[in-house]
Formats: sequence, C-alpha cells, structure tokens
Amino acid sequence: MADDEKKINLIMDLRRKGITSRHVLAAIERVPRDLFVPESFSRHAYDDSALPIECGQTISQPYVVALMSQALDVGERDKVLEIGTGSGYQAAVLSHLCRRVYTIERYRTLLVEAQKRFDALGITNVTAIAGDGAKGWPGQDPFDRIIVTAAAPNIPQILVDQLKIGGIMVVPVGKEGDVQTLVRIMKHEERVEETELMPVRFVPLVEGVAREL
Repeated sequence: MADDEKKINLIMDLRRKGITSRHVLAAIERVPRDLFVPESFSRHAYDDSALPIECGQTISQPYVVALMSQALDVGERDKVLEIGTGSGYQAAVLSHLCRRVYTIERYRTLLVEAQKRFDALGITNVTAIAGDGAKGWPGQDPFDRIIVTAAAPNIPQILVDQLKIGGIMVVPVGKEGDVQTLVRIMKHEERVEETELMPVRFVPLVEGVAREL
C-alpha cells in the first residue's frame, strides 16, 4: 500500500476515534510521518502506534498527537511552547496550526535530526534549542499554549507560570511505570482549571540536558 493511501486511512481512523478538528486533521495530513521515524520502521509510519526513535525515546501514536493538538485549541496567531522535541513530528504538526512554535529538547542528537527534518520540509516557524524543558523557556514567555510530550510527576508549576491568562497547557501527569493521565490545563486569573482527557504512557520528564557519548 502506498504512503498516500496509508495516510488517508490514518486520517479516516483518527476521525472514527473522535478527532473532529479539521485543522488538526489537515495538519497531520500535511506532515509526512515517514520522515520522522527510523528507516527500519518506515513501513509502520502511518500505523496508529508509537514507535521507537533514537536515545531511547519514542514518536507518539498519531491519535495522541491529534488529541493533544486538538485539546490545545491552537489559534493561527498563537505562540506555542513544546517541551520535548523528540523526532520533531509534534512540532511539525503544530507549525501548520499556529504562528510560532518554540521547542526544547534535552538530547542534542534528537535536536539536530529534528532540525534537519524541519529544514527539509521548509518549516520556518519552529525555533528549537537544546535545554532543560522542565524550566520552560524564560524570556520568551508568556505563551498562548504549552504542550509537554513527557510525563511530569505533578503539574509543572514553572510551566503554568509561563502560560498566559486564558492559555492552555496539555501535559501527561504520572510517574514512570504507572498509568499516566493526559491533563488539559486552562489558566484563569485566580485559578487553574484541570480536565483529565485519557490514560497515556509517556517517557518521563527529566530535568537537565542529557549527557551523550
């Protein structure tokens, strides 16, 4: 089956599973997921499943990418912070939904490869750096939206602080090895509203920049 046909089948599957945002579906359709997975897994690029990538990390299941993107309710003028660049796939999807994506990755190896993919696709509204995502991106805040692609043990207050009033954050919460919960945060003037979306399994959010050989 050709990749185009596989992609169409994936989009139809996402619709069946409850992804209703035509903007999110269009963004996923525009991003070639096969470019973001290791060559040995290319035949599975359009399966609705997570796949391993370098540095012991994963590229998220397309349904989870779609659900998180839909839950963010991104506007075309929004500035979005992503914690955990990974392969760059989620950032690439977001690049078609908002004005600018700022993304932080603790593994320089992953960051370099993700940037190559952004360049190959002509994506110019993503700014990527190596850094400690647990600290957010002081100096570029506040953000309209924040997405965290690694599981935090608790709602990261430092990221809540970098979110605009009226802003939304989507973050998996829970310890490694436990069932984690995808949570949608909406920041109000005097309170934070939390909505649980679904059980998930993500790699843990780790502080610091990784030391690589």
